[in-house]
Amino acid sequence: MSADGWSSVLVLGGIRSGKSAFAESLVAAAPSVRYVATAAGGEDDPEWRGRIEAHQRRRPQSWTTEETGADPGRLAALLAEAKPDETLLVDDLGGWVATLLDPANQPNDDVATVAALAEAVHACAARLVVVSPEVGLSLVPATAVGRAFVDALGTANQALADACDRVAFVVAGRPTWLKSTAADPGIVTDLQAEEGTTQVEGTTQGGRAPHNAMAAATPARVTTAAAAAPLTTPSASTTTFEPVDPGTVIEAGMDLPLPDSDAGPDARDRLERLDLPGAGIGALLEAVEFAAATQGTATPRPWGPVRVLLVDGRHAGGASAGSDPAESDRRAAEAESGEGALARLAATADADIAVVRVPPSGAMEDGAVLDAATVDAALRQGWELAATAAEDGREALVIGACGTGTEAAATAVVAATTGAEPVATLPRVLVPGARYDDDAWMRRCAAVRDAMHRIRQEPRGAKDVLAQLGGADLAVATGALLGAAARRMPVFLDGPLGIAAGLVARDLASQSRHWCLLADAGRLQLVRQGADVLGLTPVLDLGLDLGEGANTLAALPLLRSAIALAAALPVHPTLLTTPGDAGLSENDEPGQGDDEEATFAEPEPHGPGPASA
Repeated sequence: MSADGWSSVLVLGGIRSGKSAFAESLVAAAPSVRYVATAAGGEDDPEWRGRIEAHQRRRPQSWTTEETGADPGRLAALLAEAKPDETLLVDDLGGWVATLLDPANQPNDDVATVAALAEAVHACAARLVVVSPEVGLSLVPATAVGRAFVDALGTANQALADACDRVAFVVAGRPTWLKSTAADPGIVTDLQAEEGTTQVEGTTQGGRAPHNAMAAATPARVTTAAAAAPLTTPSASTTTFEPVDPGTVIEAGMDLPLPDSDAGPDARDRLERLDLPGAGIGALLEAVEFAAATQGTATPRPWGPVRVLLVDGRHAGGASAGSDPAESDRRAAEAESGEGALARLAATADADIAVVRVPPSGAMEDGAVLDAATVDAALRQGWELAATAAEDGREALVIGACGTGTEAAATAVVAATTGAEPVATLPRVLVPGARYDDDAWMRRCAAVRDAMHRIRQEPRGAKDVLAQLGGADLAVATGALLGAAARRMPVFLDGPLGIAAGLVARDLASQSRHWCLLADAGRLQLVRQGADVLGLTPVLDLGLDLGEGANTLAALPLLRSAIALAAALPVHPTLLTTPGDAGLSENDEPGQGDDEEATFAEPEPHGPGPASA
């Protein structure tokens, strides 16, 4: 058994329960994973093939795949051959049982085969996660074949539950541990915090020991509010976030997946042939290419529901000059209650808002704003926020902020990582009443200048920059960006916080920037210069200055419309070459749509040309 309490886990759950996504989160920290696919067939079933492709898109590029669908005995042999330093994910046992019961594999001693598999799981030297459907809660099937499948799978589940160190049951995306104790390291027995539970210093909810230094001192509190409708105020539910994958190590040199490098250019080429009026979709082509690359298809679909991570951080010292903490509290409370500009925009963009309150950060001009342990903990918090969004069915993240001092901290981070001049990029301080407070701006400039002078001989690694300048809010945003990239989830950067987090995430994992899109850069030089270093070109140039997160939500419906239009329109009729396609009929003249029979004939001139003249 490994140091964190388990070497093998059985994950049970019903259809569409989220069991596969949870199983994948258990092994997300492994440098490489052998994914064992047990399903056979499906070539003639588009719906089944679609499910398989959805699973494939979620897997990081560092994973390898083993197919055992043709031979049920191959699974036990593969487990026996596994090495101690390997990680295996078997998904799922239902496909294995279906193959076992296939008439082509009979006669067969099914009970002995299941027992052999259970013994192989128990003796497996590798770290192992097995996914299996739970069929014990349904009605008894009406057919003999159905009853045989249920009986065999139920027997297999019981045998593997005995053989595995841990057993989890997933319902509606929420795992419950059936075989574990609360004292086991790395195992969270209750992922849902109960409302009204009191936080006790030094522990998390339910009396469990904290997972990291940040949780022990001041856990980041996450409030998820449903998107506001124009005339209604939805209720918000408050939960305390706790990480579920303590094995992930976030450090420089991380190997994250990359989007499909061919799908984007293929989508661009495809747009040139579509029946689009006028000259096309203009700058929105950037959004179509990005969606195609991140989805791995030349015909992407518009993003579904998205989640806004509204990070509420507080910076001490001159970074917060001119800021009113009460105003930040009011903005966060509005988002939680479904009111205010951000919530209204979220209602039109199919988005929900998670308000993330992080511990305060120190004054950058006086010394390090965070210690190393808190930086690691904040990165882990952000990583798990992205995992939670994925498990909740969100298809993209928007990173925004409503705290105090964030713009100055982001300016310092951009200056430290790109060499930008802080005075030229620090945004002016706008106070209520459309008035600029230049005295507060000068104090912020002085704080950034003093901080840059203080660290002039300090290391400039990603974590060093977060500890010396960035603070907890930037660290959480960076972790969320990395976690989203690890799960192939697009991230919309919006405002100084998102750009600064993108630069730090790039230094931890260079692949992360390829999962980022900048819908509109607004009017801030800080955002434009940081985006230029990241290689991000704003899709739109609307000059929006609604605050972090709101710019993206305002532009998102237009981006979705462009992607939907590109996916729905047919090829222009004049470019069709095959009889039977739209725009041609079977009665067309021979050779009109046949590339093999068509010949090119140079047109005859109707007047004197260069040769005759």
